[in-house]
Parts: sequence; structure tokens; C-alpha cells
Amino acid sequence: MNRVLRSAVFFLLIALLWQGIAMSERLSSYLLPSPLSVVRYLYGAVVDLSLFAAAWVTLKRLVLGYAIGLLFGLPLGLLTAEFRLCRDTIGLLALGLQTLPSICWVPLALLWFGQTESAMLFVVIMGSLWSVLIATQTGVQTMPPIYVRAARTMGSKGLHTWLKVILPASLPFLVSGMKQGWAFAWRSLMAAEIYVTILTGFGLGQLLHYGRELHAMDQVIGVMLVIVLIGLLADRLFFSPWERFLYRRWGATG
Repeated sequence: MNRVLRSAVFFLLIALLWQGIAMSERLSSYLLPSPLSVVRYLYGAVVDLSLFAAAWVTLKRLVLGYAIGLLFGLPLGLLTAEFRLCRDTIGLLALGLQTLPSICWVPLALLWFGQTESAMLFVVIMGSLWSVLIATQTGVQTMPPIYVRAARTMGSKGLHTWLKVILPASLPFLVSGMKQGWAFAWRSLMAAEIYVTILTGFGLGQLLHYGRELHAMDQVIGVMLVIVLIGLLADRLFFSPWERFLYRRWGATG
């Protein structure tokens, strides 16, 4: 409860500071709307269901692209950790592409797929795949080699070693990699939704874009707050419980 109270007080102070700056009129309401203006926008967007609809469209794209990134990133990361040839080829490629900003994939996606859902999906996959691959490789390589040697002296080999020794011992690092991949997938999707406009659904990125076009800063800041809230909920509900359990299970925390 103390942690919750500290967090609540901290964000309340931020809101009061924000309100104070808005009331001082040093910045126009066009540049910095008051918290009450943002709350009014959010209330209206919730009542007319536009915010829920946009969040649902964004989450569907995000989960699908992230799942595909995991589907390819995890096994490729295991391969690069095990085989030097894969490290010198796929691993090097992943290291280079992971440093590429997500927005750089958008022009390529538009040229290849046009204004379609496939373009969105491509950008999200490219944003998450390489970070998951690198985190998986790092996790396997960080695992104490004594585990594998001990398992092999007891007769474990091949696929059994991978499934029963290497993969379980690497799970804490894999979950951290999945968390990192989720963050990159979010950033990639926002870049895609801002620049790719399709009629099959308007997501949170499109709401950000239209807020900028309409000079509606209350909408821009409101949508940004929703994106932050979804990210925090995903961390608290999914990734943090896994991390706590796995670190306790492996004795990394008290």
C-alpha cells in the first residue's frame, strides 16, 4: 500500500504542477491544455466509445505483430546462441537492424504493401523481432555452462538438453527480452499508425495524428496518456508477475 500511496502522491504532484503552469498562462492553451481539458476530452471519447474502438484496433494489431515476432525471434535467438555460423550471419544482421529506428520501416512497408493492414503488421514485426532475437541469444549465452555439462554427464543430449535445461535456465532472460520486444512493438505500431491511414480501422496512432492536424492538444495528450496507461497495465498484469516468479524460482531475488 505504501508503494501505491507514493505513486499516487507523485502523479498528483505532477498534475498539480501541470495545472499551475496552465493557469499561469505562460504557455497558450494551444500548446499546453489544462489537465481538466484533457479529462473532458477523455470523458467525451469514452462516452462516444471512440477511444475504446481505437484502443481495440491498436491492440489487435499489436498482439498479432508481437506474436509473430516472438514466433520467429525466439527460435532464431536460440539458433544464434548455439551455432557460430548463425551468430556471424543472423546475429550480426539482427544487431544492425535492431538499431534502426522503427519509423524507417514505414516507407518500405508503404511501397511493398500500400495502405493496408499488412503494412502495419510488417512494421510491428520488424520492430519486435530483432530485439527478441538478441535478448534470447544473450539469455542463453549468459546461462552458466555448468548446467549443460552436468546434464550431459547424466545422459541428456540433443533436444532433451534444450527443452529441459537450456530453455528453463534462460527463462528469466527470455521474459526480459519479451518485455523489451513488447516495448519496441508499441513504438513501431505508433509510427505505423501515424503515417499509414487505412479504412479497416483507426487506432490510437491515427487519433494522435488527427489531433495534431486539428490542433487539438487535449486530444494528443489524452491519447498519449492512454498509451502510457496501456503500457503500464501490460507490464503490471503480464510481465512483472512472470519476472518476479522466475527470479524467485531461480534464486535471483530474496
